[in-house]
Amino acid sequence: MKNYTITVNGNVYDVTVEEKGGAVSAPAPAAAPRAAAPAPAKAAAPQGAGSIKVEAGAAGKVLSIEVNVGDAVKAGDSIAVLEVMKMETPVVAPKDGTVASIDTKAGDMVEAGALLATLN
Repeated sequence: MKNYTITVNGNVYDVTVEEKGGAVSAPAPAAAPRAAAPAPAKAAAPQGAGSIKVEAGAAGKVLSIEVNVGDAVKAGDSIAVLEVMKMETPVVAPKDGTVASIDTKAGDMVEAGALLATLN
């Protein structure tokens, strides 16, 4: 699958084009797509990375990281804030734990399911 951001009459749309039968086909966009940012390099997990993954629920831009390595968090505490389709979307801790690693930084573009942080 390939993700594109297109602008039509001033409205911005994030679209996903799925490959079927070995060929990718999609109608030509009404406006030229914005230049896509390069995909962030996969960071090597630091020694002692946690077993609880905190992942992006949708593709977007990391606006802020709300915690530091070593911080204790409760289920539902904000770990990061993403901009998804022009809306600020918090990414929260799925369980109580301690932040073991932060695997992204503010300004990064991430795909849905991208690892943002881990907890112990």
